[in-house]
Amino acid sequence: MHPVTAYIGLGTNLGDRAANLERALRELAGTPGIRMRRTAAVYETAPVGRTDQDWFLNTVAEIETPLAPQALLKELQAIESRLGRVRRERWGPRVIDLDILLYGDRMIDEPGLQVPHPRLTERAFAVVPLAEIAPEVMLPGNLRLADLTRRLAREQQICLYTGN
Repeated sequence: MHPVTAYIGLGTNLGDRAANLERALRELAGTPGIRMRRTAAVYETAPVGRTDQDWFLNTVAEIETPLAPQALLKELQAIESRLGRVRRERWGPRVIDLDILLYGDRMIDEPGLQVPHPRLTERAFAVVPLAEIAPEVMLPGNLRLADLTRRLAREQQICLYTGN
């Protein structure tokens, strides 16, 4: 299979959040079949879904991979597991979360995997860093990332993380 450009969303709100992202990015870069191309800045974002938890740190990585979507998902879940992710509740606190946001221009609807990520266009924590590194990407429905970014950034709490 020819390499595909994919975008991976990363998030964390437990423990040393910055270290969690750094470790996840190192693991991602060290995974056979994955070549890191670029990474967005880190953003601090209010929780979505379940708001009674700590704020998240989020970023997006652009990768190139020959891995099929399900194989990529399996690698991401293995990284989550190595970093201590335990799935207890939907939208709950997590040490790390890795999601396939986009996989080339493919639309995928399979058990356990939907790409583009089903709530991508509703989440500033994914759209803002994605637009930073891939402003030319068009989302399903001919949505321009720049337009979506402006709207979501007004509606949801998100800011560049400065380490403080």
